[in-house]
Amino acid sequence: MIFQLTKELVFPQPSLAEPDGLLALGGDLSTERLLLAYENGIFPWFSEGDPICWFAPHERCVIYPDRVKVSKSMRKILADGIFTVTMDHAFTDVIANCAQAPRKGQDGTWITTDMQNAYMSLYESGWAHSVEVWYDGKLAGGLYGLEINGVFCGESMFSLMSNASKTALIWLCRNPDYRLVDCQLPNDHLMSLGAEMIPASVYLSVLHEGF
Repeated sequence: MIFQLTKELVFPQPSLAEPDGLLALGGDLSTERLLLAYENGIFPWFSEGDPICWFAPHERCVIYPDRVKVSKSMRKILADGIFTVTMDHAFTDVIANCAQAPRKGQDGTWITTDMQNAYMSLYESGWAHSVEVWYDGKLAGGLYGLEINGVFCGESMFSLMSNASKTALIWLCRNPDYRLVDCQLPNDHLMSLGAEMIPASVYLSVLHEGF
């Protein structure tokens, strides 16, 4: 059953999501609703012109920071200091580049103008963060997402140079502030970096640890 949200600030139980993870439609992208969603393992994902769709996958794609895979060639790139990495220095540029990045099998972007504005509000209130990768003073790649109780809920990444997005993700995994990196949905790139699938119940237990 797919639930229809109203103005009331509430979500159905994530376990009630459809097999593909779709849980609810509607609502809004207010900071309050987005935080409530992420605190319960729910995230928005929809295309321009579609209603707001909220997902809670029954299996979650995650990276445990100490299990991230760093290839020999990537270790050399990191050791050579080819890139400079910063955090929260260019959030607007990162999300704009993520929205423009071509995706295999996707026509257009799910990072709509409304989504960008919503995550800018989350950034301004201290919940959303970006990792920027620079080469010779120019932005070469990066990623953005939310931090919820020591879990980094990754939203998207981009790369204008080979290995730039990998550098951002590895840097994130080496940040001691994060117990888990939530990748939401799997793809070959993430799995090659050590991502794994865990039950939603396990993900929620990590997310709520110490709450």
